Amino acid sequence: MDKKINYKHLHYFRTIAREGSITAASDVLKLAPQTLSGQLTQLESDFGRLLFRREGRKLHLTSFGQQVFDYTDAMFSIADELAHFISTDELIERNIFRVGVSSSIHKLIVYNLIQPAYQHTPSLHLICKTGETERQLNELRTHRLDLLITDRLKVIEDITSFQIKEVLSSGISLFAAPKIARKLREKGLPDSLQGSLLLANARNAVYFERLIAWLAKRNIHMRIAAEIDDSALIKIFGSHGMGVFAAPTMIADEVCRQYQVETLLEIDSVQDKIYAVYNDISSASPWITQICQQTYQ
Repeated sequence: MDKKINYKHLHYFRTIAREGSITAASDVLKLAPQTLSGQLTQLESDFGRLLFRREGRKLHLTSFGQQVFDYTDAMFSIADELAHFISTDELIERNIFRVGVSSSIHKLIVYNLIQPAYQHTPSLHLICKTGETERQLNELRTHRLDLLITDRLKVIEDITSFQIKEVLSSGISLFAAPKIARKLREKGLPDSLQGSLLLANARNAVYFERLIAWLAKRNIHMRIAAEIDDSALIKIFGSHGMGVFAAPTMIADEVCRQYQVETLLEIDSVQDKIYAVYNDISSASPWITQICQQTYQ
């Protein structure tokens, strides 16, 4: 695209996306719906792609539109913060730390890893985002993130362009709802896992491959009931009896307490590893150093 981006049009687009319709956005912006519709059409023409799907009076972002919205919303959010900062009489030091977290990592682990940064800087302003590792790597590469906490080292193609530190290593345990756990124990573990339903967190996670290998070595073949790429959601499914799931042994007590499930097996030979990924060590924030100095086993 040769033309410069029209930020006024982007502002209108952001408001339309937030409100869900041109009519609702026109009330917020105090502009005629016809004006907004024309501006949106012009923006889509400039981009050469549709930003919305029209379904009656409702507008739904296309895949391209969602990505444009993410950039636009972040941009204008920062602009709003800048406007607020300029309007304040008192200068306030803000220690902003932007962290990306792979959605497959248990949130308690994330808290344990990040919490020491607050001991270093009590006034820390944390911006923590969960999501797909590939997308977060791009944000790290373009310095929109300071740190990525991930268990997906295999998806990092240009691994030499980042600093990588293993910050956690734990054996894994298998969990199930009490009713399922009782039946499996009565039949005799681990052989009773044969044919049982398994909730898979991430097929490209190293620990998952090692778990399948551990089972296969014992001639145990479980059926994949679902692939759920979210650490909390997979446990909710498991707590409702949808299948057996795996989680790091180091947080087994918390998993059992929070989701009302029971531990079936502890498998120390299958390790779940968590990594801190960041840019050049010379420009790393003190909070990254604080996190990387601690290794949990």
